[in-house]
Amino acid sequence: MATDPEVLIQVRNLSKQFRLGRKTLVQALREVSMDIYRGEYLSIMGPSGSGKSTLFNMIGALDRPTAGEVTVAGVRLTALTSRQLAYFRGNHIGYVFQTFNLIPAYDAVNNVALPLVFGGVRYDDALKRAREVLASVGLGHRLTHRPDELSGGQQQRVAIARALANDPAIILADEPTGNLDLHTGEEIIHLLHRLSKERGVTVITATHDHKMLDVSDRILWIRDGAIEKLQRRADVDIRIGTVK
Repeated sequence: MATDPEVLIQVRNLSKQFRLGRKTLVQALREVSMDIYRGEYLSIMGPSGSGKSTLFNMIGALDRPTAGEVTVAGVRLTALTSRQLAYFRGNHIGYVFQTFNLIPAYDAVNNVALPLVFGGVRYDDALKRAREVLASVGLGHRLTHRPDELSGGQQQRVAIARALANDPAIILADEPTGNLDLHTGEEIIHLLHRLSKERGVTVITATHDHKMLDVSDRILWIRDGAIEKLQRRADVDIRIGTVK
């Protein structure tokens, strides 16, 4: 008998306001509520300015809401201090960004190991872990190459390995294919999907890339700061040039 999926992240009545100048108030999120399950691949879709990046940042403990709650594995993020949030991010969440954010002077293995060292891991242990995760993303032969010696796709694989290094429950990928060509972008999408299924990691992407939909378990469509619809992949009709 199939069991119900485990809820990892609870979002309840989440709202966020920004003030532009003295008179303009922007409602970036409007009472968003949803559950996100352990081990699922969720894509957040929406036009620029829809609120998807704001929601992404709230879930990732990168920003605080104006109102509402985000709870991850029973921990209320809105109740944590800034120092506690930093510890939580470093130990439970891995981040993948569009621009890779690698340190140019460091080789691949040290780009992955450095955040672990900052988190208190011994350097030798951090290097061992970095080698393991780089091998898992297909870069075991590129450990000593610096970013300028790697292709865009290889740099993004290093970034994914860095996100995996702390064995996170959640990977947040912000437009992870935005700086990649079509073929390389597809490779990165399928790599994230494979890692999600093999490791039971919850992958959440904020994206414009419709190729991401095909590997998603669910797709969240957001518009004007509110949930427009939340669909299972099986219920989404994807055709050339259209998504329904």
